Amino acid sequence: MDQKAFVCKAIEAKQELYDRIADQIWQYAEAGMKEYRSAEYLEQQARELGFTVETGQAGIPTAFVASYGSGHPVIAFLGEYDALPGLSQKAACPVKDELVPGAYGHGCGHNCLGTASLAAAAAVMEYMKETGFQGTVRYYGCPGEEYGSAKAFMARDGYFDDVDACFTWHPGTTNNAWLSSSLANLSVFFKFKGRTSHAASTPHLGRSALDACELMSMGVNYLREHIIPEARVHYAYVDVGGIAPNVVQDHAAVHYFIRAPRVYQMMEIYDRVCDVARGAALMTGTQLEIQIHEGLSDYVPNGPLTKVLYKALQEVGAPQFDDADRQLAAEIRKSLTEDQLQSFQEKYAGVPEMQELIEKGAVLCDIVLPYTLASSPMGGSTDVGDASYCAPTAQINVATEALATPGHTWQVTAQSCSSIAHKGTIKAAEAMALGAIYAMEDPELLKEAKAELLKSNGGAYQCPMPKEIKPTL
Repeated sequence: MDQKAFVCKAIEAKQELYDRIADQIWQYAEAGMKEYRSAEYLEQQARELGFTVETGQAGIPTAFVASYGSGHPVIAFLGEYDALPGLSQKAACPVKDELVPGAYGHGCGHNCLGTASLAAAAAVMEYMKETGFQGTVRYYGCPGEEYGSAKAFMARDGYFDDVDACFTWHPGTTNNAWLSSSLANLSVFFKFKGRTSHAASTPHLGRSALDACELMSMGVNYLREHIIPEARVHYAYVDVGGIAPNVVQDHAAVHYFIRAPRVYQMMEIYDRVCDVARGAALMTGTQLEIQIHEGLSDYVPNGPLTKVLYKALQEVGAPQFDDADRQLAAEIRKSLTEDQLQSFQEKYAGVPEMQELIEKGAVLCDIVLPYTLASSPMGGSTDVGDASYCAPTAQINVATEALATPGHTWQVTAQSCSSIAHKGTIKAAEAMALGAIYAMEDPELLKEAKAELLKSNGGAYQCPMPKEIKPTL
């Protein structure tokens, strides 16, 4: 059987359905861990496609697993469907125009991400039925990638332990294999408790929790010089103890993100930040509570799986856009600043194929970029990392936006409900489904992928969050 022809036919036959699913989730635009309508809608679509659906994974109401078949190999696809605050925007509109002022919007394209992964899983299921291939295909409905880290909680509870190959993708501006790792990230609250007093007449009787926060911030600022340069430590005050200057603040809290290229580096820096916080409490005579909110591992791309997924992407090809798509993309690019355009060009300065596109004035990426090894982690974090520590995992990027569109912006929201995104979503689904079929029919490849996983994770996954930490719902 011609696997590519089968996959493309199976997915393109349902293109109207998948366009409708992506657009409906775009309309819902729900906060992380609160995607009740989006999750229910995807669960319904999965059942109608022929999957068995289990809900409420890891104690999260909007997490679910849709599955078909039994036994090994177990092939998984990761889906996301959460939106971002303050990024509401009218669909396919090239000027900033909020759909609902201040509301959430799909400024990271997760409406497309979740849809393509479901489409890929459905195509693999159809292939298994057609060929009689034995195994299991799963679609993981993963809420809260932007806020909530559901995959980390699902990983901690063992939901990925029996997976042989895991595939996902991300909407963006280019078509390429995802070869970069990501930064591990720990979200921690430091809460100080002191004693109130009159700040003018009896300040000596007070113990300032706000002073403790400020001393901690100062100490961490000095600490930055003595941690690896790739690490990031940033914070925000979430409680400043009140609004009265003449009252010594008896409570204050600060929220820290601690990031590093590998999870073990992150935990080492976390221990040092905790020491700084304890020192601040000692200096101010206050009590300290340290509360881990959530934690993510770094993403570890699996070499054998990523290569086969990239091969599939090359075979199905990049999205082919029409004049209307290019017109919308050109209008979107007019809203970008010179700095944003220049930054994008510098990012791809060493990629001749991209430079050729830029020089000829292309506004959309309609080629597959070469497979080149990444030298450093990407700047952000993702809970896909925790899945990648449990199961061999591969990702691709597929173009759903105009070249140079920055992430987490109203421009992404606008394009995530457009024909540009529809075309990219279908191509992502085809590439993932084809790559999955190649992998599941190649036992030696799966063995290589598992061997690399065990080498990279030290033989087992260790969740950065203690068992007592529960999902924030």
